[in-house]
Amino acid sequence: MTTKKKNIEFLRVTHLRGPNIWTYRPVIEVWLDIGELENFPSNTLPGFYERLIAQLPGLIEHRCGVGERGGFLERLREGTWAGHILEHVVLEIQNLAGMRTGFGQTRSTSEPGVYKMAFRTRQEQVGRAALNVARDFLMALIENQAFDLDSKVIELHELVDDLCLGPSTAHIVDAATERRIPSIRLTEGNLVQLGHASAQRRIWTAETDRTSAIAESIASDKDLTKTLLQSCGVPVPEGSLVKSAAEAWEEAQDIGVPVVIKPYDGNHGRGVSLNLMTEADVTAAYHLAARKGESESVIVERYVTGNEHRLLVVGKHVVAAAKGEALWVVGNGKSNVIELVDDQINTDPRRGTNEDSPLMAIAPQHGAEHILELERQGLTAYSIPLDGQKVLIQPNGNVAFDVTDEVHPEVAKAAALAARIVGLDIAGIDLVADDISRPLEEQRGAIIEVNASPGLLAHLKPASGKPRPVGTAIIAHLFAADESGRIPIVGVAGTHGASLISRLIACILSVSGKHTGVACAQGLFLDQKHVVKTDCAKWDAGQRLLLNRSVQAAVFETNARMILTDGLAYDKCTVGVVTDMDGHADLAEFYVTEAEQMFKILRTQIDVVLPHGAAVLNAANQQVLELAELCDGKVILYALDAGIEAMVKHREKGERVVFLRDNEIVLANAENETVLLSLSALKSTTSDQAENVIAAVAAAWALDIPAELIGAGLRTFDAISKKTNN
Repeated sequence: MTTKKKNIEFLRVTHLRGPNIWTYRPVIEVWLDIGELENFPSNTLPGFYERLIAQLPGLIEHRCGVGERGGFLERLREGTWAGHILEHVVLEIQNLAGMRTGFGQTRSTSEPGVYKMAFRTRQEQVGRAALNVARDFLMALIENQAFDLDSKVIELHELVDDLCLGPSTAHIVDAATERRIPSIRLTEGNLVQLGHASAQRRIWTAETDRTSAIAESIASDKDLTKTLLQSCGVPVPEGSLVKSAAEAWEEAQDIGVPVVIKPYDGNHGRGVSLNLMTEADVTAAYHLAARKGESESVIVERYVTGNEHRLLVVGKHVVAAAKGEALWVVGNGKSNVIELVDDQINTDPRRGTNEDSPLMAIAPQHGAEHILELERQGLTAYSIPLDGQKVLIQPNGNVAFDVTDEVHPEVAKAAALAARIVGLDIAGIDLVADDISRPLEEQRGAIIEVNASPGLLAHLKPASGKPRPVGTAIIAHLFAADESGRIPIVGVAGTHGASLISRLIACILSVSGKHTGVACAQGLFLDQKHVVKTDCAKWDAGQRLLLNRSVQAAVFETNARMILTDGLAYDKCTVGVVTDMDGHADLAEFYVTEAEQMFKILRTQIDVVLPHGAAVLNAANQQVLELAELCDGKVILYALDAGIEAMVKHREKGERVVFLRDNEIVLANAENETVLLSLSALKSTTSDQAENVIAAVAAAWALDIPAELIGAGLRTFDAISKKTNN
């Protein structure tokens, strides 16, 4: 017999992409063999506890099963096993890498030393990489060996930056989640679908599917933007378009110095030079703007004195505002400008090189605007200023200081008007004013730019002041208060006629006036059209329905294997149907060895029923009946025999039941009964399909479809006899 070692071996690693036996959210499930470590819980490993908390002090925040801060550390002291420890280590390592997660569970299997462990991850590749780091780190601690965790966390952080949603997009998605609006990431970038099928909207950071391409083109043409704003009475600085350095200086003289020069088709402040006084400055600024833009044309305009501000307009309202400030360094007679910037500006913890930082680090030797500004002062980045000499590094920008509460109503009105004139539903309005709390006209303030796809980070993580819930505002702009982004979704779980039930429900939905899709073992159907003829009771096929803008309702067949290998294709459903709990014999590879284990698997279908929805359960199956207490919504029972005790009691409580009497389908609750139709009225049926038919009727009733339309749908359906049992 092979001697087991102290080791953690991964037997299987699976990304469960939808609701699953562990939780409602995507997780990575790991089957692991801890070998001889089964005989060495944490309290038997000398010094292990101290080494672990020294490296991961954040573990004190893990509540674990104890339910309070420090709960996991208590479990460590008492003694817990390597699989459970790995769960918490991988969660904490993901947190350190900048991907916040909190859910994890570890359970033993029927085989000694073999565990199933699941942990929440927001991105599969990051989660898998963190899992490998956590295993290697944990084994090093157990063996009391050195491990460079810091460098591994840095690598993981870079992976998070590359693969996860950017902070602005993630903030909008989190706001959607708060509204219980589902989301689907469409690309590896920041294109996200909010909502399902026909109820969906799309965002790409601060762009939405309401953002006009024409409006974006106008916003990128600064001269056209200014002309439109000026014609509508919005204060803008005087100026015009030029195509040469000589023309730029001539226009500067006509306007009167100081002037500003910027690309006419630029954005985000690139290539903009401020407060230009001399011909040399104007010439240099012209060439910079021409390089930064897409043509030689640049704009010369009056320099507006004051501070730069960015106002974020969502829909028709200003939802956030931030102010900029000039950047200076003071010489010491020893250090060059680069060193002074690093010592006096970049040491600010709010500055960094990634988009998580509210302020960007400054590199005066690389930024063309910085180089030009230093040249105007007779310096370069390598010059050594005199002791006490003040050097201007950046005359404005750094728009990251929240002033939302100070914005004068007239200023907000002008900014919102500017966005509407250009045609943008979300816009960043750049304006210059001495005092944002006073009307622009009082201080010769002006709107200088209108930007499409504005950055949100300055409002989410301001350098000072309150963060603003801009994601909430964007979601409110996309979805009315009574909109959830959801369509009616029905999930059908079981082994007895699930495809037939799914297609019957879809036919009834179609007759009720909704374009309906079905993903089942018989294929993919759109309004009864057989689009794909292979098994589509799969996660990927289900996603196709949720992405389809023409689909107004969807029905999904589910089975235990799908739940165990992928999870459900949807996060929530309006109706969840469970027919039976058979099939455990085919799941031995998942350590499912007893029929009772099917309950935990198939409860997933009922766990996701929305509060306003319903579970439809087979009253003839006791295990299925027990799912009723897990449903957040209503429960409808069905059975061929109305006299089943559970049916009688449910009906006495005024709840809904569906059954067969004298070959007729009956809908009942309390004393009320509606005879729907006789099974003989259907185009084709057999006695063993009757239970499937009444299950479909119960689901349609749960969707509040009128009885006459349910009957019409059943009469319309013509495929009952075409190998529809599965």
